[in-house]
Amino acid sequence: MSLLTDAEIDERLAALSGWRRDGAAIVRTFDRGDFQGAVDFLNSVTVEAERANHHPDVAISWKEITFTISTHSQGGLTAADFALAAAIDALA
Repeated sequence: MSLLTDAEIDERLAALSGWRRDGAAIVRTFDRGDFQGAVDFLNSVTVEAERANHHPDVAISWKEITFTISTHSQGGLTAADFALAAAIDALA
């Protein structure tokens, strides 16, 4: 899987709501109302991440859950990152 160019990244980010670029990753925070909501959301994302064999970095802080996605093996952003971000959005 090849790395995306800056132009490709900008184009794909424009198609996603709430995601931002942070260096070699894309990041979005979701407010799930409370801790249980954040954990439940993570559990639903886990199914999609396993199916795609692509796993985000995750941080939970009470009611918020932040996903950071990058293709670590490639050292940056690939199409797989944006596919996972879209899947996460669909679950939200």
